Amino acid sequence: MSTVTLRPWQRAAFDRFRDSPEPDFLAVATPGAGKTTFALTCARATLAAWAAEGSDGRRRLVVVAPTSHLKIQWSLAAHRLGLQLDPDWAPGQGIARDVHGLVTTYQQVASGPAANALRGVVADGMVILDEIHHAGHERAWGDGVFQAFELAAKRLSLSGTPFRSDSAKIPFVRYDVTAEGDLAHADYTYGYSDALRDGGVVRPVYFPRVDGQMEWSTPSGDVLRATFNDELARDQASARLRTALSLDGDWLPTVLGQAHDRLRAVRQQQPDAGGLVIATDQDHAHGIARLLRNRFNVPAEVVVSDDPTASKKIAEFSHNDRPWLVSVRMVSEGVDIPRLRVGVYATTTSTELFFRQAVGRFVRWQFGRASQKAFVYIPDDPRLRSHAFQIAEARRHVLRPPGEQDDEFSPDDAALDALTGEQDDFEQLSLFSVVSSTATGISVHAVTEDGVQFFDEEPDPPDPVFAEDPALAIDLPEIPTEAGMVAWSSLSVAEQKDDLRTRNADAAKRLVDITGWNHARVQGEMNRLAGVSSVAGATIDQLERRLRYSESWLRRLRGNR
Repeated sequence: MSTVTLRPWQRAAFDRFRDSPEPDFLAVATPGAGKTTFALTCARATLAAWAAEGSDGRRRLVVVAPTSHLKIQWSLAAHRLGLQLDPDWAPGQGIARDVHGLVTTYQQVASGPAANALRGVVADGMVILDEIHHAGHERAWGDGVFQAFELAAKRLSLSGTPFRSDSAKIPFVRYDVTAEGDLAHADYTYGYSDALRDGGVVRPVYFPRVDGQMEWSTPSGDVLRATFNDELARDQASARLRTALSLDGDWLPTVLGQAHDRLRAVRQQQPDAGGLVIATDQDHAHGIARLLRNRFNVPAEVVVSDDPTASKKIAEFSHNDRPWLVSVRMVSEGVDIPRLRVGVYATTTSTELFFRQAVGRFVRWQFGRASQKAFVYIPDDPRLRSHAFQIAEARRHVLRPPGEQDDEFSPDDAALDALTGEQDDFEQLSLFSVVSSTATGISVHAVTEDGVQFFDEEPDPPDPVFAEDPALAIDLPEIPTEAGMVAWSSLSVAEQKDDLRTRNADAAKRLVDITGWNHARVQGEMNRLAGVSSVAGATIDQLERRLRYSESWLRRLRGNR
C-alpha cells in the first residue's frame, strides 16, 4: 500500500472520475497543473479495483501520447506511481507479462496493425488519451483511436489546450448542442486562472511584446515598410512577421539579446534556470543557435524532429544547467522542463492552439523557490498579442459543419495537424525577401487570476500547503501484473529491460565473432537455450535467464579454444 497526495483540483477531479458510471471522462486542465499525476492516480485506483475483483493483471492500461518523447515521460511518471508501462511496444511483438500496460502515440495507433492489436490489448481495460484533440486532426487518426479503444471499459481523455474550432469530431468526447455550435463537454475543467487563484500550481507568465520597423520586398518587387501597429492584409501581416523573425534583420538578434539578459538576471537567483527559443523551421533553429553562440558567447542545444537523439537531448536539458534550448516543435506540447523561465516565441505559427501549447512549457511550478515568474518574449503581432491577453480564458471545441470554420482556422492549422512545421503560401514566399528589421518599443503584461492585465511585476504566491490536508491523500494498494507483483526498483521495468537488452545484444556480438554464425542464427539459439520466444515481449526474468545462458555458452566456447 502506498499513498499519493493530490492537489485540491486533482482530488476533486479524481472523486468525480471515480464516481462516474460512464465509460468516458474528459478532464481539461491548464498545462503545468498536474494532469499526468491525476490520470495515473485514476488508472492505479481503477486497476486496483479490478484486481480486487480477481482480474489478476489481465485488464491492461494503455496510454496514448502525442509524441515519441512523451512516451518515455509517461512511462517514468507511471513507475513513480507504481505502474509499469512499456514505451517500446510495437504491433506484432506481444506485451510482456510483467508490465501493467504500454504507452503508444496517436501516429502509431493510426496504423492498421497497431489499432487491431491494441483493440485486443485494452479490451475491458483502461486507456488514457493524452491531449485528445490530436485524435480529431486527421480522419485516419480519429478512426484509428476509435477502432483501437472502442472496447475499453474506461477511457480517460485529457487536454491542456483549447480545442479547435473546426468540423473534426473527436472520438469519445460528448458534445452539447448550443446556439454557438456543438460544444465539447468536459467532465472537469481547471483553467489557468483557477490555478493562479489557488497559488503554487502554475507560474505567473509575463509577456514582453516587442514592436519593430520591418521592411520587405513583395513578389511583385514592391518594397513595403510597417510596424506591428499598422493594419495589413493577411498575406502582408504574415510577411511582416516573417521579416521580424528573420536572421537577416536586427529585430530577432535584439530580442534574443534582451531575453538572454533576462535569463542571466534570473540565473542569479536560480542558477539552473533555462531558456527556450521556438523557431520556425530547422534551418532557422540552427541559425538561432549559431547566433546565441557567436554573438552572446552562450551554448545552445538544438532539438528537431529529424534528429534521432532529440528525446535524449530534451531529457538531458531537463536536468542539467545549460542556458538555452532551441526547438521547432519538439518542445511545444506536454514536455516537462520545470526549470524553463525565459522563452522567445520566434515561430511564424500563429494559431491559438500552438501558442498556448508553447506558453504551457513555462508555467510549471517548482516548490521552494522564492521567485518563479516566467517571461515569454513575443512579436507584438496582433494575433499573438490577442492570444497572450486571452491566455487565462478557458476554451472548448466547437464542432461546426464543413465550410463554417472560424476565421482563425487556416493553412497554418493544417500544417500544425500534420506536425510538419511547413507554412502556408509556399509559392508567394519563394519570392519574398527581407530588406531590414529593427526592434523598437517593448510592452509588458501579465494575466491575473481574474483575467485583468497588469504591468507592474507582482510578488509570487507562496508555496501551497496541500500536503497538510489529509483529505487530499489517497491510499493505493499494489497492483499485480499478469506475472504477479513487480519487485520494487529505483529503475522502471522498461529501464531495466533496456539495460538487459543491451547486454544481451553485446553477448550476441561476441558469440557471432567466436562461432562465425550470422546474427539471426545466434539470436535464435540464445532464445532456444533460454526458452524465450521474443526479446521484445520478454519479461525481466526471461531476459536475465537469456543473458545467463548466453554467457555460459560463451564460457564453454572459450574453454574449448
